[in-house]
Amino acid sequence: MLPRASIHDRLRSGSPALAAWCGLPEAAIPALLAREAFDMVVIDTQHGAVDFATAVRATALIEAAGKPAMVRIPVGDFAAASRYLDAGMSGVIAPMINTIEDARRFASFMKFPPVGERSWGPHGALALSGLQPGDYFQKGNGLSVSFAMVETREALDIIDDILAVPGIDGIFIGPSDLSIALSGGTDMNPASAMVEEALDHALARARAAGKFAAIYSATGERAADLVRKGFHMVSIASDTALLRAGAQMALKAARA
Repeated sequence: MLPRASIHDRLRSGSPALAAWCGLPEAAIPALLAREAFDMVVIDTQHGAVDFATAVRATALIEAAGKPAMVRIPVGDFAAASRYLDAGMSGVIAPMINTIEDARRFASFMKFPPVGERSWGPHGALALSGLQPGDYFQKGNGLSVSFAMVETREALDIIDDILAVPGIDGIFIGPSDLSIALSGGTDMNPASAMVEEALDHALARARAAGKFAAIYSATGERAADLVRKGFHMVSIASDTALLRAGAQMALKAARA
């Protein structure tokens, strides 16, 4: 297994990390994808159907494959961030961070004092890290990453302030919701000119702040474009999309 601190090292390696994105309620699916060439696996509990118990089972299986496990929590459910870290997750993505207070509250559940207010209880994380309790407490804030999602005009307007919040390690762009917001609710086009301009701005601000910039991509082809832009992490499609794409490819070949 990789050292738990390696998620920061991996994101700073200079080679963008590629993540699998899972929302189906079965721990075996992220476990299978972790055995592929993805660098990490994200469990989606916002729009996905994954509950806490399934995510915890998946965490151990992903980590057993030598990959960091991450989770996207539901909107505003910041307390869940601590629970997932306690269970052994290496990172948390919080959606719809639209105010500085949102960012501060999220960070407070992600980091132990004096940076945040995360309470003690890392049941699964201790086992996965191999650390003694005192050592885990001292190193814990550096063993996970906190991504604040930027997917609205409000978030873009205060992106520097969000990045400056202690305990926020980076931003994660939701391009679909961002396209809806930037078009005033008239369009959903994650590759529009407005979105491209916003992505360049967000990436530049994250780099200026010395923080990570991550993003979701619906396809591998789009992921390649985002890798070339210089994002530290790019999530590719979803387990549902990959399953459908594989089925369509097999059926097309069979019917040829």
